[in-house]
Amino acid sequence: MRLLALLAVAVLLTVVQARAQVYEPYDGYDEYGGYGYDDPYSPYPPPPYYDPAPGYEEPLYDRRAPLTRSARGNIVIATREHTLIYTTANGQQFVYPIAVGREGKQWYGTTRVVSKRMHPEWRPTASMRQKNPRLPAVVKPGPNNPLGTRAIYLADGLLRIHGTNDPSSIGTNASSGCFRMYLEDVEELYDMVQPGTRVIVQR
Repeated sequence: MRLLALLAVAVLLTVVQARAQVYEPYDGYDEYGGYGYDDPYSPYPPPPYYDPAPGYEEPLYDRRAPLTRSARGNIVIATREHTLIYTTANGQQFVYPIAVGREGKQWYGTTRVVSKRMHPEWRPTASMRQKNPRLPAVVKPGPNNPLGTRAIYLADGLLRIHGTNDPSSIGTNASSGCFRMYLEDVEELYDMVQPGTRVIVQR
């Protein structure tokens, strides 16, 4: 009898594990109508489209040099270095490792933070669900959510700074254009930055 009970439990666990779905990190940058500001959960209206001058690039801040006034209160993303640097208004710097976009999915220029979201939901686009019918309409907050525990939305309408359910991707070119951070790092950054913060994305 005990053997039958153990066998039944083993079968039940196998079925539950087979139904569990872990969603790979996905940023949706290359999906039109993806995770933009038409989101039903966004607390902010769509921002005006911002198109930086082609090829515009500000020089990378030398961390050893004294900070200029213009560097304060900004986020600087050094794509090649897989690094995000936030400088507070009083000049304190926070440097974080990040994952950046894959080749051909990278964006450079100047934008700004327009909104933030704690425990964001992930909503696969219709085209994503067409490619993978097993994807649900929405992935609720939790350990399987590809956006992690925090999302910071930028004014271009598609890019985000967010957490990840794949910390091994940090330090690599892994995303579809967004910037992934360790959960503890994005939670710290989230608490410090506010809408309007300037974001400079460099090569």
